[in-house]
Formats: sequence, structure tokens, C-alpha cells
Amino acid sequence: MTDSPIRLLLADDHPVVRAGLRAVLETEPGLTVVAEAATAEEAVARAAQSDIDVVLMDLQFGKGMGGAEATAQITARPGAPRVLVVTTYDSDADTLPAIEAGATGYLLKDAPPEDLAAAVRTAATGRTTLAPAVADRLMNRLRTPATALTRRETEVLALVAEGLSNQAIGQRLHLTEGTVKSHLARIYTKLGVDSRTAAVATATDLGLIRR
Repeated sequence: MTDSPIRLLLADDHPVVRAGLRAVLETEPGLTVVAEAATAEEAVARAAQSDIDVVLMDLQFGKGMGGAEATAQITARPGAPRVLVVTTYDSDADTLPAIEAGATGYLLKDAPPEDLAAAVRTAATGRTTLAPAVADRLMNRLRTPATALTRRETEVLALVAEGLSNQAIGQRLHLTEGTVKSHLARIYTKLGVDSRTAAVATATDLGLIRR
């Protein structure tokens, strides 16, 4: 293993967050920030150049592509850099798509600086770091699969929480209204509820959808 520095790309739409990450990481030996990206599209394009080892990726960008989609595009390329998600969101609706997309790690923005630096080094070697809250939730999903919502069920319920009708949810997700109803029926069974309101409240309490 060489002693060459781990080269980082910071992808976040908030300049203050990028500056904060840079300030923390540049004080760490063996880490160097070589580029920043304010949009997910910019991050995908910049990560395609061969001088990046780890991308620190936010999940929510103002407009356009999201962080999970960008992660999938970055990690799909041969010889791609590792992607470490650094975000404020720890609900299943956020973590599962990012992990499915190929993120090597998932950290929350309130993590201590030393944890961030350690996660970057771990990601550079291809090993996984998960924020404790995220790791606990994934373990619970594995222990109690009967109550775990699928990614599609999570998407449906998140739109219910936004107040969309079954018809509107179907249009948004390109599903028939009947398919949306069957997803909701399974959600009610898994969560032990009998209404949309109760399903949203329970899923929010369990951290399945974002508050």
C-alpha cells in the first residue's frame, strides 16, 4: 500500500457544508480535497476523472438528480471511486436507496470530525462504515423482516405522507391505482394499522419515512 494521499470530492449543494467538510478533512494527514461539486450531475461528471478516491455525497440537492441516483451512476463505472454518503437523513426512505445504489458508507452530518475522517479512510479501502442509527435500523430490518417495508412500499407511503391521493401516487410512480391500493394493504398489514393517517404516524415513529 502506498503512502499517497486519499483524494476527495465533496458533493453538496450548500457551500457552507462543503467549507466545513474541507476544513475538517484537510487537517487530517493523508487526506486531500481535490474538487467540489454543487450538484449531483457535477459530482457524476467530476468523479469520472481518474483522480478521485472517495466521493463525499449529500443525498438531497436542490433540483435535478438526487444523491442516490448520482451514487448509482458513479459506482456503475469500472474503477470507480468509493462513495461515502454524508447527510442529515437517516430514514429508510433515504438510507436504503443510497445503500442499494452502491454507497460504501453512510454517515450523518452530526458525526464527530474524527468519525468522518475514519469513515473516509475506511471507505477508501472498500470497507463499510454506517452511522450507528442507520446500522441499528438495518439490523432491525434483518431481525424483523415481516415489518420491513420494501423500497416501493416506502415510496408509496412517503407520498401518502405528502397528502397525495392513490391516483396521484400512481401517476407519480407510474403504477395503476389498483397496484397502489395493494401496496397500501400490505403496508397496513405490516404496520398493524387500518388507515392512511395511522400508517404515516407509525412509519414516521419507526423511522421508515422522513419526518
